[in-house]
Amino acid sequence: MQLPTSFITTIKNVYKKDGEKFLAVLPFLIQEASQRWGLSDVQPVPNLSFNFVAFAKRGNEDVILKAGVPNPELTSEMAALKLFNGNGACQLLESDEEHGLLLLERLKPGQMLAELEDDDERTNIAVDVMQKIWRKDRNGVTPPLHNKFIQLSNWFNGLKKIRPHFNGGTGPFPKKLLERVESFLPELFADKDVKLMHGDFHHYNILRSERGWLVIDPKGVIGPAGYEIGPLMINPRNSLSDWNNFQIKAERRVSILSERLSWEREKILNWATAHAVLSAWWSIEDNMDEAYALQCAKIFSEIK
Repeated sequence: MQLPTSFITTIKNVYKKDGEKFLAVLPFLIQEASQRWGLSDVQPVPNLSFNFVAFAKRGNEDVILKAGVPNPELTSEMAALKLFNGNGACQLLESDEEHGLLLLERLKPGQMLAELEDDDERTNIAVDVMQKIWRKDRNGVTPPLHNKFIQLSNWFNGLKKIRPHFNGGTGPFPKKLLERVESFLPELFADKDVKLMHGDFHHYNILRSERGWLVIDPKGVIGPAGYEIGPLMINPRNSLSDWNNFQIKAERRVSILSERLSWEREKILNWATAHAVLSAWWSIEDNMDEAYALQCAKIFSEIK
């Protein structure tokens, strides 16, 4: 099986030695999964990125085979999909945590939410889906699987690395913007509306299926529910020259989210700004361009 050079490079850059090991054993993992789960006609999707994903057949059923470098995020994804159990999410059919293997329901027609043109419609659909997948247990606290899920606070602890990385400065991050985010984060995390969320909830991870709109690729993150709108607010990624349109859409989205979720505009804008800053930092860590996420953060911070 010929793997795209870009996929191989990404796996090696992100996962280092573990990535090289994964690429070396991937043909055997695919063969093992095919034998164990009765798969045939395994065909990689054309846009491989951080995981190997392929269309496959299990008897007459169309399925998705996913294989990734075993890591906490992949473990968290499996746990979240088990808990969602197909309600608002694609169904996890089989999994192997040790080897990083998932067998998933194939969503048809599989149209991404990003493909819809009406942004109000997209935002309302997104709210419907996020409310289906959010989970608490009967006592009103997060499900008792804490060791399986990502803690949102750990992600935001990454912002503490910015100044050491830039020798005490803030690099491309405007000082006032970073300080503002640092000042309101404690209040955001004091919110008692804590849930298990998708964690990477945006227009490319919400697909149309015969069962309605469903999410794929959940991170499985525990934290204040307000964070869920962060990835949604910065997607789909627009042209860097179309910021006026971006701001108009952002303001409209805030109004819809505030009305549908009964959240204050300030809460929505602060979470959007915080996520955009965090996304910019992740881009720097991955040697990618942080400009888009930073510009989003600046715009969110200026909306009233």
